Amino acid sequence: MRYLVIGGAGFMGSNFVRYILRRYSDAEVLVYDKLTYAGRIENLHDVWNDKRFRFVKADICDEEKLMSVVKEFEPDVIINFAAETHVDRSINEPSPFLRTNVFGVFTLLEVCRKLGVPLLVHISTDEVYGDLWGREPVDEEAPFRPSSPYSASKASGDLLCQAYWRTYGVPVIIVRPCNNYGPYQYPEKLIPKTIIRALHNRPIPIYGSGDQVRDWLYVEDFAEALDVIVRKGSRGEAYNVPGFNERRNIEVVETILKLMNKPLSLIKHVEDRPGHDRRYAMKGDKIQALGWRPRTPWIEGLRKTIEWYLHNEWWWRPLIRDEYFELDTPWRR
Repeated sequence: MRYLVIGGAGFMGSNFVRYILRRYSDAEVLVYDKLTYAGRIENLHDVWNDKRFRFVKADICDEEKLMSVVKEFEPDVIINFAAETHVDRSINEPSPFLRTNVFGVFTLLEVCRKLGVPLLVHISTDEVYGDLWGREPVDEEAPFRPSSPYSASKASGDLLCQAYWRTYGVPVIIVRPCNNYGPYQYPEKLIPKTIIRALHNRPIPIYGSGDQVRDWLYVEDFAEALDVIVRKGSRGEAYNVPGFNERRNIEVVETILKLMNKPLSLIKHVEDRPGHDRRYAMKGDKIQALGWRPRTPWIEGLRKTIEWYLHNEWWWRPLIRDEYFELDTPWRR
């Protein structure tokens, strides 16, 4: 099976590539990635010399290049991980999010429409459903209520996918995962940021009270869920991929500090960011009906993630500067 993985040099994409090459001896993978700040060659270092792996540096918004790559590679499935993802960055500068998450998806859909690609799987987010504080978890039919430029751009991409399925019959599946964590996650995200700051005994900022609730899933479990959806999912459908593991942000940080034998006094509360959603929560009936459930228990996943960052300083050290350890509110930068 041939996989064209767009944005495959990022956190979730590279973990999926690793999973597929490990799981299927007959798999061929081509990663198409622009290599922006979070997409890195280093994320693929252990598969780079695999004869079943290829890499093209290019932009999802470049229709001519994308068209030529799809024509030449003839993938059985295209999986789109390409996205600007950090909410704080979207508050500071929304335009890159609209370009990649909206126009990039449009460009990809046009290529799939013109070339008759067998299957496109678009990776979205639970954030499109908005704040669910005090509400029940939602299924895939819930209305979109995005709160940030990031989630609004992702919701727009989902709507384009739905429209291209309905109007043109482009065979697309939408996947909405909850918060992933694990190896190769960029240090601006909560869990790696907490691990690296704690390792250096530096203060760990928590927005507001830290009572915001997120659902967490180990990234290898998501890779397995995505594999199941590619092979068993129905065209034109959306699939939530929850972790069934809701945790308050303050609890996440406290647990990491305890596992690392670091004092809770490292936690410092800072001004909350604008429009901060208090809770995301999804139902997972459709993905469970395909035979998937998470495998990795929360504490086990955290221990594995901590160990990876402790033993792979070569990977994250070049990504941090002195200002990384400043106690600030990143969305104000």
